[in-house]
Amino acid sequence: MSQTNVEKIKCLIIGSGPAGYTAAIYASRANLAPVLYTGKEPGGQLTITNDVENYPGYPNGIMGPQMMEDFKNQALRFGTDIRYELIDKVDFSSTPHKVWSETGHEMHADSVIIATGASAKWLGLESEQRLMNKGVSACAVCDGFFFRGQEVAIVGAGDTAAEEATYLAKLCKKVHLLVRRDEMRASKIMQERVFKTENLEVHWNSETEEILGEDSVEGARIKNTVTGETTVLPVTGFFVAIGHKPNTDLFEGWIDMDNNKYIKAVPGRSLTNVEGVFACGDAQDHIYRQAVTAAGTGCMAALDAERYLSDKGII
Repeated sequence: MSQTNVEKIKCLIIGSGPAGYTAAIYASRANLAPVLYTGKEPGGQLTITNDVENYPGYPNGIMGPQMMEDFKNQALRFGTDIRYELIDKVDFSSTPHKVWSETGHEMHADSVIIATGASAKWLGLESEQRLMNKGVSACAVCDGFFFRGQEVAIVGAGDTAAEEATYLAKLCKKVHLLVRRDEMRASKIMQERVFKTENLEVHWNSETEEILGEDSVEGARIKNTVTGETTVLPVTGFFVAIGHKPNTDLFEGWIDMDNNKYIKAVPGRSLTNVEGVFACGDAQDHIYRQAVTAAGTGCMAALDAERYLSDKGII
């Protein structure tokens, strides 16, 4: 593509969840004229979340898709250029940074904010997808409140599963932790907490065959992989805690990442190893993974980008 067709951008934001939209709001108000590419899932994980009751400012709760629409409209109000496309190639070897959209449009960006998020891993059951937000969830902290006093199941064997299982045990009448093997991957201290929790039962060598129910979760059929025996658990909530995958493949080879492909940011900042490239939201957070923390880091990324552009004399 000839240089005449290259678009020059001060601040390019890749991703459109709470982190991306918050970055856009702050960048717009700082006159950075941000351009935001939504990616394949505009609004991020919250678009597949029904009730959000733990985000400040919504005393009566709000539906996830509506909340993201509010975020988007606020970004638009301040002048963000929102494009419903994917970014499918980057070149961070020099400044300004080169970025290409899926249609081949080339952009040279003085600053880039990565807000591509992460996606929950699922078991792959048809019933799991059909009953998502109808009793099936990938976030106990987000949705456990709705199952107070009820019986629930959670799948997983790592620290996250152990932590979420003990969290649910404080709210629910009984929690069934389904572990596929005869041991957990979780750290010893987390396993001890699981075993000490009276209303938490661990089911070893257990595989979920089906989540039961038409319009809501009415049970879960599990199979013992050693004996072949099947059991139906009378649960009304089913949580999947087998991990998340950060959506960072696009930046491999350019941005430093940990072993699980989460972007490494400078502690307490949004700075990456590449000058002028900033990371926020779940793409760099494998600990909290909440809308409010994602929004907070989106704010940080925009402020860091503004300072960077100012120091460079670009704005």
